[in-house]
Amino acid sequence: MNFPFGAVVGMDDMRLALVLNAVSPAVGGVLVRGEKGTAKSTAVRALAAVLPQVDVVAGCRFACDPAAPDPGCPDGPHDAGAPGHSRPARLVELPVGASEDRVVGALDLERALTEGVKAFEPGLLAAAHRGVLYVDEVNLLHDHLVDLLLDAAALGTAYVEREGVSVRHAARFLLVGTMNPEEGELRPQLLDRFGLTVEVAAPRDPELRAEVVRRRFAFDADPAGFAAEWAAEEASLSDRIAAARVRLPNVVLSDGALRQVTAVCAAFDVDGLRADLVTARAALAHAAWCGRDEVTEDDVRVAARLALPHRRRRNPFDAPGLDDETLEQALSDARPADEPPPDDDGPGDGPGDGPGDGPGDGPDGGGSDDGGPDDGLHGPGGAGEGSDACESDVETQAKPPSPEEDGGEPTTAPRGEGGGSTAATPAPDRAAAAPTDPFRIRRLEVPGIGAGASGRRSRARSERGRVVGSVRPSGTVTKLHLTDTVLAAAPHQVARGRTGPGLRIAREDLRQATLEGREGNLVLFVVDASGSMGSRSRMGAVKGAVLSLLLDAYQRRDKVGLVTFRGGDAELALPPTWSVEAAAARLTDLPTGGRTPLAAGLLRAHEVLRVERVRDPQRRPLLVVVTDGRATGARGGNHLADAHAAAALLASAGTASVVVDCESGPVRLGLAGTLGALLGAQTLRLEELAADSLAATVRSARKAA
Repeated sequence: MNFPFGAVVGMDDMRLALVLNAVSPAVGGVLVRGEKGTAKSTAVRALAAVLPQVDVVAGCRFACDPAAPDPGCPDGPHDAGAPGHSRPARLVELPVGASEDRVVGALDLERALTEGVKAFEPGLLAAAHRGVLYVDEVNLLHDHLVDLLLDAAALGTAYVEREGVSVRHAARFLLVGTMNPEEGELRPQLLDRFGLTVEVAAPRDPELRAEVVRRRFAFDADPAGFAAEWAAEEASLSDRIAAARVRLPNVVLSDGALRQVTAVCAAFDVDGLRADLVTARAALAHAAWCGRDEVTEDDVRVAARLALPHRRRRNPFDAPGLDDETLEQALSDARPADEPPPDDDGPGDGPGDGPGDGPGDGPDGGGSDDGGPDDGLHGPGGAGEGSDACESDVETQAKPPSPEEDGGEPTTAPRGEGGGSTAATPAPDRAAAAPTDPFRIRRLEVPGIGAGASGRRSRARSERGRVVGSVRPSGTVTKLHLTDTVLAAAPHQVARGRTGPGLRIAREDLRQATLEGREGNLVLFVVDASGSMGSRSRMGAVKGAVLSLLLDAYQRRDKVGLVTFRGGDAELALPPTWSVEAAAARLTDLPTGGRTPLAAGLLRAHEVLRVERVRDPQRRPLLVVVTDGRATGARGGNHLADAHAAAALLASAGTASVVVDCESGPVRLGLAGTLGALLGAQTLRLEELAADSLAATVRSARKAA
């Protein structure tokens, strides 16, 4: 039994975004971003219970509507008015490790080729038709699967094609994805495909947190009793969604409201026109939800706050958000001259609109007690009561806490020792240098062919890519190599009694295609932040280069980690993660100064890679060491020899490495080059990292030839 949707404390933006998509799936789905433990999954699973029931054709695996069956249904054709029954809307959960066949469905190629039978096993898209498709940790899903899901959600149709055998079926569903930004971001192109995005964070008010605990304890102690307590509210929400769906086709988007939509999108300089379409659809859905027959400025405001924040990002280091002053100015500029500004009586003044109407609500209950706006989810009036049935403003979610506030590691490295000399008195740390602008870097990759998760860096055997050969299948054929299959079957046609045109293919003739694509790697950065790295401007260039490498890692779907060394020891500033944002934040705030414990940095990297090999043995590592090659320490001893021994240890483990030489000045010792040789690494000067420098080198070589 799921936790009731109406009993979720707070999270007004998230609940409203889910409801608007339930009213109008054409909005394009919801992406819920937030820290762990913020009831993201709980709210999504609860949503299915308040969706109206659906009528389906009896025996149809694709949930066809008896009143309007899909003429192309693989289980059809169904006659209009075919026998049917009502059932609850389904919630289908897509696991992160799902294969493409599990998502879209599987064609039995063996039967299709050997028996001529088009046998199709429906996938998760078919199961989710007319329901909810939920993808937890959507940012960890393979990019091609996310593309596939978003295409199906936009078109309302799923296509499965294998070697000339094609099946299509209807796939209209409410797509909901949840993610923790600490584990990595979606590419901007995929972010843009989600209709609405909301940021959620746990409340910092002790009373609200206490109410969350009370309700959870009450639910765990007696799930049935708790659900019965909220049954009336759940039924009211379901009826209101159904009424809003009926009202939606008749809601009018006037030219004035449309001008406000386009003015807001232009004011925030979003790319393309998808933002305008999504904002308009969300405004229509909000008007229908509030019981209005025409879109108002409030509807546009709500829609913009949900549809635009994630579309303003230009790179993965930009935080999503929306400036309220810009929004209000755009709405005001597009308002017709003869139209007075809307009343600003403050949110929450509508009759009967507070969230405290449900059981258990009170001053410390599920809504905000600070005069914040209500989402209209708990008002006693259903759709159809006019504009008073719903407050149109949406509560601004609290900003997620910094790593320090959330109990994580601090974003600044610990203070180290003096400024790189052997003087006994340590010098003070230098202030953190700001990184220079990132640039496009040359491709760095792990040699050989791996078998890791799909990505864009190194060569790997994968389920997607170019065909490089074929093998005899050990199980079900998923990628048929047609040419090799025909060649294997050809010599046996006489023995099989073929007398006419065509080809007789047996099971032993089938060949599975071998594909080669690209994989994502673990890119572990080892950054020298000691005083030997030179001037503040030089450290800014180093940080800019590492930031460029981080951006490249994000685009190539790599996991990243950050080890820094300075002063007396090395620090794992960021354990391997998907979040390049977190790595960029740690890098930007990193101060410099102190001695250069290079050996400690390399040994810490070796330990991190050892642990990661156990956790994820198929993900191959790429070590990127950013240093000038110097090695100093607080005590006596041959620190350079220790660093070289640590480099030899990494090389013996087969770690693929790149050394970025940061040495500057007219006199250069070449220590980074020596380190690179011991690591068996490619050594690049800092200025050689850029892709355009590689192109210039190639052009110079051609001219010389």
